[in-house]
Amino acid sequence: MNKKEVKIIVVALSTPILIGIYENDVLIDEIVSQERSSEILPSLFSELLEKYQINTIVYANGPGSFMSIKVSYIFLKSLCMINNFTFLSTDAFYFNENSPIKAVGKLYFVKTLTSIETVRYDEPQSHPFKLPQKFLLQDFNTDTLPFYGIDAVS
Repeated sequence: MNKKEVKIIVVALSTPILIGIYENDVLIDEIVSQERSSEILPSLFSELLEKYQINTIVYANGPGSFMSIKVSYIFLKSLCMINNFTFLSTDAFYFNENSPIKAVGKLYFVKTLTSIETVRYDEPQSHPFKLPQKFLLQDFNTDTLPFYGIDAVS
């Protein structure tokens, strides 16, 4: 059986988790899940591996939920190493039109020209993540380490 050769984008920083499947750099299918990344990523990728010939996986490496970033990085990095897939990343702002992203309390991550900072907003900011319609390789990079944005509370 000939499987379609595809690239995958994973945005697993919050709920819902988004997975985009790209054939010839065009979005052909989208998976949206309300499940936790630790519970759903293995089963989703088991199905994707059965259905498609994956060659590249891109993930949003932060900022976002610490646990979601850790889980998706470890799972996807391992999957790519085992299967010899290309593994790339980009920051979460790519998927929400550079809008503020919830950090903790009333703090939100904001991307400036030179850095990612936290800013306080008194009113909740809500900008859902969206998958791009086209897979543009130049928008992603090989530095796949997670970006947490703020240190863990000690």
